[in-house]
Amino acid sequence: MRRSRQPARRAALTDLRAAFAGTPEFALPALEALRAQHHVVGVLTQPDRPSGRGRHLSASPVKRAALAAGLPLAQPPTLASDTARTQLALWTPDVLVVVAYGLLLPREVLALPRFGCLNIHASLLPRWRGAAPIQRALLAADTETGVSIMQMEAGLDTGPLLLQRRLAIEAGATAGSLQEALARLGAAALMEVLAALEAGTQPPPVPQSASGVSYAAKILKAEARIDWTGEAPGIERQVRAFNPWPVAETSLEGAQLRILDARVENTVENGHENVAKRFDPGAIVSISDESMIVQCGSGRLAVMRVQRPGGRPMSAGDLARGMPLAGRRLG
Repeated sequence: MRRSRQPARRAALTDLRAAFAGTPEFALPALEALRAQHHVVGVLTQPDRPSGRGRHLSASPVKRAALAAGLPLAQPPTLASDTARTQLALWTPDVLVVVAYGLLLPREVLALPRFGCLNIHASLLPRWRGAAPIQRALLAADTETGVSIMQMEAGLDTGPLLLQRRLAIEAGATAGSLQEALARLGAAALMEVLAALEAGTQPPPVPQSASGVSYAAKILKAEARIDWTGEAPGIERQVRAFNPWPVAETSLEGAQLRILDARVENTVENGHENVAKRFDPGAIVSISDESMIVQCGSGRLAVMRVQRPGGRPMSAGDLARGMPLAGRRLG
C-alpha cells in the first residue's frame, strides 16, 4: 500500500516556531529551507508595488511563495505601528528570520522572539554593510565574499555574528549568479544556526570587528552608464555587477544599448600591449561572430551580448548583421 508523505514531513518538523520577513528572490531559498525543517508561523513582506510598463501592482516573490504554501501573510508598510507589531506577536514566534526584507525593525520587534531576530546578509561582515553588498563586491574586484548570520540590533548591519560562510568569486560571475549561490549558502548556514540554537549548542554571538568596515550603498541607475574613458577591467566589472539590474548601458547612434556580457580583450603579448592603431574611447575597433571589440581609455573590451530598446538580448554579431558597426563609436 502506498504511504502518504504528509506524516513524514510533520515528523521532520522541529518545535521551533519561526516567523519570516523577506521580499525578493534572494530570500526564497531561506524560506523554503525554513518550511522544510521548522514550523513557519507567519510571513512578513513588503506591500505590493507598481511594476512594468502598465505600473500594475505586483506581489513580491516572497508573497507569491507564501500564498502558494498557504502560510499566514502580513504586508505592513512599517513595523513602527502597534497594529503591525500586534500581528507579529500573535504568531508567537521563537525566532524572526529576516532576509532582504527592506523595512527597519524597531527595538520592540527585535526583542519580541525569545531567540531574537536573525539576519542573512550577503557579505563577510563588517565588509559591505548596507543595501547592495553583492554589486559592491564585484565593482571593487573582491576575490571572495560570503554570508553572515547576524543577531540583529538597531544599527545598520552592526549586530554580532553567529556564523559566516565564505565563497570565492569566480571569474565572470555576475550579480545574478553570485546572488543565487549566496542565497543557497545563506539558507544552509541559517539551518545550522537554528539547529544549534534549539539544541542549546550555539556559541555566543561574536561582536563584529571595528576594522575593515565598508558600506554598500544602494545602487543608482545612473551608475550603470558606461564611461568608455575608464579602464577595460573596471568596465567589465560594471557590466557584471549590474546584471541583471540595472544593466550597464551606453548609446549607439543616439539610442540606448544595454551591455549584458563583456570581457577584457587581451592586448598584451610578451609583456607589451599589442595594439596596431590607437582609437578614441568608445570606438568599435572590430567585429566578429562572437563579439565587438571596443576601445577603452585603457585596454579594450570584447562585448558579447547586447540589447536594444524594446528588443531581445542578442549577440554582438547578430547586432552587426543588422546594422553596420565598424568604425562607429559608443557613448
